[in-house]
Amino acid sequence: MSDKGILFVVSAPAGCGKDTILNELFKRVDSVGYAVSATTRAPREGEVDGVHYCFLTREQFEQKISENEVLEYTEYCGNYYGTLRKSVEGLLSQGKDAILKIEVEGAMNIRNKFPEARLVFILPPSWEVLEHRLRNRGTETEDKIRERIAQARTELDFARNYDYLIVNDDLEAAVDDLVCVLRAEKLRKEHNNALLDSFK
Repeated sequence: MSDKGILFVVSAPAGCGKDTILNELFKRVDSVGYAVSATTRAPREGEVDGVHYCFLTREQFEQKISENEVLEYTEYCGNYYGTLRKSVEGLLSQGKDAILKIEVEGAMNIRNKFPEARLVFILPPSWEVLEHRLRNRGTETEDKIRERIAQARTELDFARNYDYLIVNDDLEAAVDDLVCVLRAEKLRKEHNNALLDSFK
């Protein structure tokens, strides 16, 4: 049994199904927890503080930045979004694996602060499939779709810096692959010192 939890960072361009994959993962694996992000934006209808986000004032967020309590953050549309150190370390100290769902630049910042973190990038089967999925949403303008595809190309440049690549061509297979990644990491010897010590 592993000594403590492992931090996993999951990134993917829009339309690659990361939310669906993670929702399925949480149904299957109870030793994994979601590290809730923090934001300064107002809660939307139905959102619960501490479940969907940790909602902070701008002053509170900036104080946490100055006290090194924020592992990574970005400012988007006038609001801060970021990962609180305590949300990650709380899960890890309980022996749970922590899942962070963040964009690629945030993932690189996490790697700098948590070199032991494992980074997983979810890919579409092809550019054509990604474009088809974005169009099938029926929620975005043509300009927005082109913008998302351009953003995806930028994000894919970072994929070479990740430890694992999962292609979401089939949901069940993609979830299986992610479960395999989690299991393989738990079997690494550096996560099983207590097990080795029990044989002394």
